Amino acid sequence: MSNASKTVSDVINARFDTLTRAEKQLAKSLLDNYPVSGLGSITTVAENARVSTPTVARMVQKLGYKGYPDFQAHLHQEVEATISNPLTKHDRWASNAPGTHILNRFADTIMGNLRQTLSDLDVATFDSVAALLSERKRGLYFVGGRITGALAEYFFTHMQVIRPNTTLLSSNSSAWPQYVLNMNPGDLLIIFDIRRYEQEMVNLAAAARRHGAEIIVFTDQWATPAAKHAKHTFRVQIEAPSAWDSSVVTLFIVEALIEAVQSSTWDETSERMKTLEGLFEQTKLFRKLS
Repeated sequence: MSNASKTVSDVINARFDTLTRAEKQLAKSLLDNYPVSGLGSITTVAENARVSTPTVARMVQKLGYKGYPDFQAHLHQEVEATISNPLTKHDRWASNAPGTHILNRFADTIMGNLRQTLSDLDVATFDSVAALLSERKRGLYFVGGRITGALAEYFFTHMQVIRPNTTLLSSNSSAWPQYVLNMNPGDLLIIFDIRRYEQEMVNLAAAARRHGAEIIVFTDQWATPAAKHAKHTFRVQIEAPSAWDSSVVTLFIVEALIEAVQSSTWDETSERMKTLEGLFEQTKLFRKLS
């Protein structure tokens, strides 16, 4: 992950093994309730971690920050980015918009998002998730938020053709406990949640994990709090020259996973597709040329 896209938590985790015992205690304290735990005064942060104030000052410099104010400034920037609403995003992009056509601006940004995401993505994680999705004994449950619900439904629709035992959760979060009730140990809950994270997703992930389900999360570069409960997390670059975040790279990963699962289970999948095509024929769902 490039320095420009690293969060403070990324920096802490990357440098964790180089820290002293007291610094590791501080690091764990900061990560336990991240990023809120780092927004207080240096004295408060030290007291919460049960370390000295000089320990805090030394650690943030060891992490590469000029001092505690610089460390906090980076945290504040992250918090501001994760809670940005469409109006705020639009104003920020509009004030810095280059004079090129919107198509060019979008293309440049999205290709940059794709390059950065692929650079940061662990191929082993992708392969592990594809293998998990291919195991037909596991039930698959899909859920997304107000915007990302469309991505969850898209993923579900394709996986429902490829394999049995797939479920799309209702958009009504009050119905989610019933879905968790039906989850068996080892089932997969696939969650989509990007900035302006939805608290219900955290509650759902925690409940499903307690019930024995394994969580896979698709989120942004800052990562939803629900990712704390995840077995695997895809962190995707979502910035766009718009009031809205981009779903292009997330959809790219979803479609790559669909193909990976489809290819690895082609014998079973092709039989299901033949049966499905027969059902389409019976119901005359699709128009045919005369």
